[in-house]
Amino acid sequence: MEQPFSLTSEVRDRTLVIATSGYVNNVGGEAIAAEFTRHYAAGIRRVVINLAGSKVVNSVGMSFLIEIIERLQESGGTIVFTNLDPAVEKMLSIMGLFQFAGRAASVDDALRGPGGGAP
Repeated sequence: MEQPFSLTSEVRDRTLVIATSGYVNNVGGEAIAAEFTRHYAAGIRRVVINLAGSKVVNSVGMSFLIEIIERLQESGGTIVFTNLDPAVEKMLSIMGLFQFAGRAASVDDALRGPGGGAP
């Protein structure tokens, strides 16, 4: 049975950290985008998305992630994906998104690395 989507978020060192759980489809993608938009409007330009609890991202969910990447690119912001399932990492790689987004093993690694919480 498909796990319902949920997310949590916090701001750490002026970086929005979103952790997801469940299938990132139209519902999940829209929830991530809405949470991002709320913080983006408040001036947040660094984002870490922890996908440890999401083993599947479909094309509609991916389109929402691309929209976030584009908005951050336009404003000089950064995004890092962490805790990627191999299938999700492969999809992001095949789509060429890692030329615009970072990847890290963990949220802490993302916050320490380039584009993370500490310059």
